[in-house]
Amino acid sequence: MFDCEALQAHSNSAAADIPTLTSTFIDSLASRGKIINCFNARVIATELVWPQQEYLASYADALRRGWSPDNLRLAVKDEELAAIEQDAALFLERKVDREGVGPPIILPDGTVINRLPGYHRWMWDGEFCGSIGFRWQPGTNDLPPYVMGHIGFSVVPWKRRRGYATRALAALLPECRAEGLDYVELTTDETNTASQQVIIANGGKLHERFVKPPQYGGAPSMRFRIYL
Repeated sequence: MFDCEALQAHSNSAAADIPTLTSTFIDSLASRGKIINCFNARVIATELVWPQQEYLASYADALRRGWSPDNLRLAVKDEELAAIEQDAALFLERKVDREGVGPPIILPDGTVINRLPGYHRWMWDGEFCGSIGFRWQPGTNDLPPYVMGHIGFSVVPWKRRRGYATRALAALLPECRAEGLDYVELTTDETNTASQQVIIANGGKLHERFVKPPQYGGAPSMRFRIYL
């Protein structure tokens, strides 16, 4: 369930990119949790924030406007709005689950699987821009066969093509390294060139081509690795 097609891991997600920053510049800014991108003499400041109450209204507004963190199972946006209304504090708590103790995951075909340790960070530029998620199996780089990748991202449609996903991924990679991983894997449909550009801009190398399982649509896909 976790690829760049839907946060999704997962996505019709990310944007095509603004010119790539040098790795040194990206690393130094990512360590502070904020990346500043200069383009046409215009400074766009974005940061990765933890899901918190102060950002929740903007997140919920994005859901109401039609954005979904999972474009393979579109009911997720309605489920999340219902969860926020029922218990906002619990909803936020479950967005950060380093022990994998939250409720099971429902795959696009309805299959129920156990949750891995993981968390989401939100892209923020004064309002909610998108989400990027990371999950892993402690002690190994490997993932269960039903997990499409370690990282997935999704940018709201009205903020795409601004480089948000590229900067978010750059900021997240040091956190992945801190979990002891040697590399992370991200997958994308062959037709999703925007997500491929995001991954390649962050050092991604094509690892293999494959066909997704039927529950993920069965599309010809690409698996990338980013070595940490």
